[in-house]
Amino acid sequence: MAECLFCRIIAGEVPATQVHADDLVVAIRDISPRAPTHLLLLPREHLDSAAQLTEAHGPMLGRLFSVGAELARAEGLGDRGYRLVTNVGRESGQSVGHLHVHLLGGRRMGWPSG
Repeated sequence: MAECLFCRIIAGEVPATQVHADDLVVAIRDISPRAPTHLLLLPREHLDSAAQLTEAHGPMLGRLFSVGAELARAEGLGDRGYRLVTNVGRESGQSVGHLHVHLLGGRRMGWPSG
């Protein structure tokens, strides 16, 4: 999708600090971090949000979460804990219409969030 910011980042048209890339998932550092570690896990396939997921997306979701776990360990968060979050729609705080998972860590997280 030519107008999707994350599709353009994945395609290399918009610069980003990439920390992982494979055939299913790209991970970048968030430009406005909300925690000492704030990465965005992006599926290469464009989906507007988790609301569009089907059972057929299982392999991509498995890869998305396994990459998240790998990156959390690489960032030193494995034993400390971290949060994986996806937002669906504007009221949840989703600002880019491309499914993505936030990996947040490096500080104590409160609950409820928001």
